[in-house]
Formats: sequence, C-alpha cells, structure tokens
Amino acid sequence: MQALIKISDKQFLVKQGDKLFVPKQKAAIGDSMEIKTIAQIDGENTVLNPDSSIQAVVLDHVKDDKIIVFKKNRRKRYQSRNGHRQQMTQIEVISL
Repeated sequence: MQALIKISDKQFLVKQGDKLFVPKQKAAIGDSMEIKTIAQIDGENTVLNPDSSIQAVVLDHVKDDKIIVFKKNRRKRYQSRNGHRQQMTQIEVISL
C-alpha cells in the first residue's frame, strides 16, 4: 500500500519504511509527526481520503546540495555568482 502526502506544497508518494527528505519542519530529532494523506493507493485501486494520516519520525536536519545561481548581462560587465543550500528534514514513514 502506498500513500500520496503533501508537505509544504510538495507531494510525495510513500510506503511504509521509506526515508525521504522534505522541506525543513519545526520538529526535533526523534519526534513523531502526523501527516495528512491526499490519496491511498492499493494495487490498482485509488481511494481519495483526506481524513486519513500517516505516522513519521524525524531522523535528522540536513542541508541539500548546493545550487549555483549565475546571472550575466552581456556587454554590460555584469556577472553575479551565488550559492544556496536549502534546509531539509529527513523523515522515515512508520505506519500508513
């Protein structure tokens, strides 16, 4: 069985035991989270049930890979190079 969840305007398709990186959450390491589901998928059947939820536990708070933002205007002697690392939270799905 799989579930489609929504965290911070991003959707993830998860199953029990999955570890995934989501945008930073305000939970301490080791805390459990209850996440609302959009849909549950069982084989070929899809059930839209917004009242159900899954249980997840916070494993770690980390930073994502660096993204380079490079801007340039031709013939204007303008170049700008900045890096950015997004804050992420690693969670593990405990139960569906």
